[in-house]
Amino acid sequence: MNFPMPTLRVTAHGLALEDVPLTTIAATYGTPCYVYSRTAIEEAFERYRTALPPERAEICYAVKANGNLSILRLLAARGAGFDIVSRGELERVLAAGGEAKRVVFSGVAKGAAEIRRALEVGIGVFNVESAAELTRIAHIAREMGRRAPVALRINPDVDPKTHPYISTGLKRNKFGIPVAEALALYRQAKSMPELELVGIACHIGSQLLDPSPLLEAAERVKDAVEQLERNGIALRHIDLGGGLGIRYRDETPPDIPAVLRALAERFADRPERLMFEPGRSLVGNAGLLLTRVEYLKHGEEQDFALVDAGMNDLMRPALYDAWHEIVPVVPRSGPVRRYDVVGPVCESSDFLGRGRELALEAGDLLAVLSAGAYGMAMSSNYNARPRPAEVLVEGATHRLIRAREPLEALWALEQ
Repeated sequence: MNFPMPTLRVTAHGLALEDVPLTTIAATYGTPCYVYSRTAIEEAFERYRTALPPERAEICYAVKANGNLSILRLLAARGAGFDIVSRGELERVLAAGGEAKRVVFSGVAKGAAEIRRALEVGIGVFNVESAAELTRIAHIAREMGRRAPVALRINPDVDPKTHPYISTGLKRNKFGIPVAEALALYRQAKSMPELELVGIACHIGSQLLDPSPLLEAAERVKDAVEQLERNGIALRHIDLGGGLGIRYRDETPPDIPAVLRALAERFADRPERLMFEPGRSLVGNAGLLLTRVEYLKHGEEQDFALVDAGMNDLMRPALYDAWHEIVPVVPRSGPVRRYDVVGPVCESSDFLGRGRELALEAGDLLAVLSAGAYGMAMSSNYNARPRPAEVLVEGATHRLIRAREPLEALWALEQ
């Protein structure tokens, strides 16, 4: 099988991630369990880092994709900055040893306490998404006697040709400032001594497989930059966001270095440094969810493989009807049946995959592939279910990077 995960391979002992059999992971840490490949993460980051020289581009990992501290430390050590959308993500970056000055604070509804904390630690830049937010940041900076570095996130009204729930660059989306309103807001910001105008930002969506919308958005950003320059507003950086897609099933993901170079070519005559904010494309194909079959249920109309991982562990199939390859860890001979792979959560939307042709018995291990992004990050305690353990594989070694949540933690803050 041609797996979408580059470091997953078939061995005599079944599937292995790097050099560690997944049966060993299950025996050591139990299931369900998220498992990540260090090599896959590092190789994915290197595709970004080496595409353009560091003096030309800054690569800021989108923490929302997977915020585990070990993964953040790993990327920080490789030279990554970070893109965040909450104070919690800021504190994660700081706890992992990341530098606040290399953090981009995005998000449409930044609270006053979040803004104060970001200014206290010396945030690199706020990506501002509305006039009201700009006013709030200026007010708080004035109170604190600080100067807040800001960039305006513009909405270029470009169709990213992706799932509507992860589209962010259309007029009907909540994100960004319409291009037609941006110049006036930049002038307003320039008049505020509490603000330091450092850049412009744009992000049109996630899981982008066709780079042409990204290139179209870049052209609109460039037009805006040139208009600002004609009005006496100079910037230091141009943030083109992230969102490049990965292969989950049979998609053809974009050539990341080629896309970055094509974007850089469009700004070859500009002095501003470029910024990119990849998330999924760094960690998505580096991780999987390991789960065990509890029961097989054969019905008149549908067969079910009932597993110990549910929609609270991996939300993407229920939320987006997303496809993840599901493969046996140790293949077996026997009759193949068409199963819906479903979990224990009391919802009909609790499925990991529908209509999968598998030869199974109760007790078998299954690997849900390409679950490194928006898997653990979107997990919950619905049905009072503890969240899974997380494990990082490094060659022939493996280590726990997040313990399985104990039941007592579910009510520890309750009265």
